[in-house]
Amino acid sequence: MHELSLAQDILALSETEARKHGARRIIRVKLLLGEFAGVVRDALEFSFEVARAGTLAASAELQIEEVPLETRCTRCGEAARQAVNDFVMLCASCAAPLEILSGRELQVEYIEIE
Repeated sequence: MHELSLAQDILALSETEARKHGARRIIRVKLLLGEFAGVVRDALEFSFEVARAGTLAASAELQIEEVPLETRCTRCGEAARQAVNDFVMLCASCAAPLEILSGRELQVEYIEIE
C-alpha cells in the first residue's frame, strides 16, 4: 500500500514547513488529488490518520480536493473531461492522442498551523 508512504511524505513536508514558522501544531493539511494520480483516497485518508500519531499533525484534518481528469487533443485542440473508468486517450473527434491537462495532481496546497 503506497498510500502509507505518501501519507508519511505529506506529514514530513508539512512538519518541516510548520517548524520553519514556529508552529506548535498543524490544524489542517489541504491536498489536491487528481483522479488519475493512482492514489486510493480512502487508503490515503486511513494512512494519514495512522501516520500522524506523535507528530505536530496528531489531531490534524486531512482535507482533500479532488481534481478531475481533463484532456486536450494534440491535433484539433478539443478539450474534454474524461471519465477515468472509461478513458480512451484518443480524441473522439479526430482520433489523435490526448494531452492530460489536469488530474494527475498530488500536491499539498496549504497547511493551517497554530
